[in-house]
Amino acid sequence: MPHLTTHVLDAAQGAPAPGIRLSLTAVDGTAIADGVTDDDGRAGLGPDVLDPGDYTLRFETRAHFEARGIDAFYPFVTVTFTVSDDRHCHVPILLSPFAYSTYRGS
Repeated sequence: MPHLTTHVLDAAQGAPAPGIRLSLTAVDGTAIADGVTDDDGRAGLGPDVLDPGDYTLRFETRAHFEARGIDAFYPFVTVTFTVSDDRHCHVPILLSPFAYSTYRGS
């Protein structure tokens, strides 16, 4: 299993958000991995272990809303987080056209 997983839920639809493009980078911009959420809005990214440090996970949300004919305020969402140990990282987002929230999941 990749060290990093995510889950995108579309709160406006009350359903998972499939097909969202993702990219994982180190904060210096070095590309690490990319992917797309599956039919359940889930994805795993990156190597089996991420070195300690700061990372940014970018969710390309514009296309998700455009495909539904919805004007959204956020064309993408970025979440920057710190890896300090070898525990699995789960970084989900709850998404709507005009808001989002995130937390460290399990």
